[in-house]
Amino acid sequence: MSYQTPAYRSTNSMAVISLIFGIACWFVLPFIGAIVAVVCGHLARGEIRRAEPGTVDGDGLALAGLVLGYIHLALALLAIVFVVVFLLLGFGIGLHSLHW
Repeated sequence: MSYQTPAYRSTNSMAVISLIFGIACWFVLPFIGAIVAVVCGHLARGEIRRAEPGTVDGDGLALAGLVLGYIHLALALLAIVFVVVFLLLGFGIGLHSLHW
């Protein structure tokens, strides 16, 4: 009778960090949390792909962190654009009065 060691699967730590900061960027750390979520998410997905198949979990966690982080960054960029346009129009500057 042969003895096989049970397969050990672990969850990637960077994937967990990505998800935590992806959630935190919406409530606690608005901009920094989103950047950390995106960076850690990409690092985690790379580590998971390079690992031996079936030994490391967490791709879904990393992907969720990436999605939350990217959506937050896109909405923040959109908000900045709206504020700048509002300020330009609010002060009567308008785009037509800018001299190129």
